[in-house]
Amino acid sequence: MIVTEKLFEIEDQTEKLVQTILASESIESYKINRQTMYASKDVREKQKAFLDAKDSFERIEAYGNHAPDFRTKQRAVRQAKRALDMSEEVAEFRFSETEVQTILDLVGMAVAKTISADIKVDAGNPFFEKGKHSGCGGNCHAS
Repeated sequence: MIVTEKLFEIEDQTEKLVQTILASESIESYKINRQTMYASKDVREKQKAFLDAKDSFERIEAYGNHAPDFRTKQRAVRQAKRALDMSEEVAEFRFSETEVQTILDLVGMAVAKTISADIKVDAGNPFFEKGKHSGCGGNCHAS
């Protein structure tokens, strides 16, 4: 790559974009929600309960239905995970995380679309519905 004045302009514009994104309400909300989630004693307790249940299940998982208490331990993992996911702090964090991911997906799509409509963008959000980015349309498979 040859370093030119245009490359420096692109770098400057990229830095401005990054600073604008970092100064946005979505990022501020994300940071606050992340800090709140990690500071929460309730979240830590639920996370420990989930990790303990997961560890207990993983020790017998390879044996499948033949292991004693397989279903009970499997259900305990799911219940602990649900309790963790449904806590208010985690739910708020996940919501703000998805909001930030959507912003980043939109920026990536806008840049790609500016260059060419044929560029595929892998959006990090599975529910992202803007544009056709979720596959190759059958054109990327070897025949």
